[in-house]
Amino acid sequence: MKINLLLIFFVAISTTLPAQNNEEKHLKNVKQLTFGGDNAEAYFSFNDKYVSFQSNNPKWGLQCDQIFYLDVNKGLSNPDERPSFISTGKGRTTCSFFMPGDKQILFGSTHLANDSCPPPIKPYLNKYLWAVYDTYDIFVSDLKGKLVKQLTTEKGYDAEATISPKGDKIVFTSTRDGDLDLYVMDIDGKNVKRITNQLGYDGGAFFSPDGKKLVFRASRPKIEEEVIEYKKLLSMGLVAPTDMEIYTCNVDGSDLKQVTKLGKANWAPYFTPKGDKIIFSSNHHSQRGYDFQLYMVNLDGTGIERVTNNSIFNAFPMFSHDGKKLIFSSNRNNAPGSRDTNLYIADWVD
Repeated sequence: MKINLLLIFFVAISTTLPAQNNEEKHLKNVKQLTFGGDNAEAYFSFNDKYVSFQSNNPKWGLQCDQIFYLDVNKGLSNPDERPSFISTGKGRTTCSFFMPGDKQILFGSTHLANDSCPPPIKPYLNKYLWAVYDTYDIFVSDLKGKLVKQLTTEKGYDAEATISPKGDKIVFTSTRDGDLDLYVMDIDGKNVKRITNQLGYDGGAFFSPDGKKLVFRASRPKIEEEVIEYKKLLSMGLVAPTDMEIYTCNVDGSDLKQVTKLGKANWAPYFTPKGDKIIFSSNHHSQRGYDFQLYMVNLDGTGIERVTNNSIFNAFPMFSHDGKKLIFSSNRNNAPGSRDTNLYIADWVD
């Protein structure tokens, strides 16, 4: 999901704001969990006691994203403390998720290709772009950082993996068939099945609470110029994520539906605890592009409601499995001039 590039671009301006304001009626007892760098994609363990996440915090000796996990009740004893390290420390990592049983963590990594972080992408046509590194594969590590399994070995980009609440399936994004599509496989990496097949970037997918549906972000180039540009960028290992909408489908790919038609970038979706709504991040309201807030919407695209009003970047929301907590990334509460993005956890008020 290439969070660092996103944050560098969209969090170009930081503001000094309190950690909570009275307009955020769905959030109560907001607590800051990290204190420096870019911290994102924090996802709860099955028992809701821990979260795995990625960070590039330079105080922890990092050059690019690596994977950590954290006890959400204890937090960090001090802002400079480094939490439990899960990834190898080599290459670049993304999109971690606890495996069933909470003894192992899944994540994407480029470490097999090179010990160093992949080089930053070069400017192209003055566009904001994400790199789709074809050296990403999906791995499983134990809680001490020892790799126990490699789940993907196909040539091309394999990343953005998440796990069903039922603990039986993994959904991920891959370029193995020439486009950025969604695939589902068994928890052991077997029985891989492609479930999207329309031209465009399908990614950031999550299962519904009952494990029967998926929600994800997608771009859909339509006119000839858009199609040509999309294919050209993809051939260069790039994608422009500035025009995305939210979609849902069944786990087998059937009943595909477009939920939002808001324009600009709508992404980082997640089902609400009852499975009847979707929470997501969007800049559709913004005149400047980099103001991202959390919204909720019904599955049919009606009833959109703004959830956050604090700071200019709020994204990557995930509910605890019991539905009582929401964790998300935000640049609220930053010191003047800081561009940090930290993890926050809050009680969810329905």
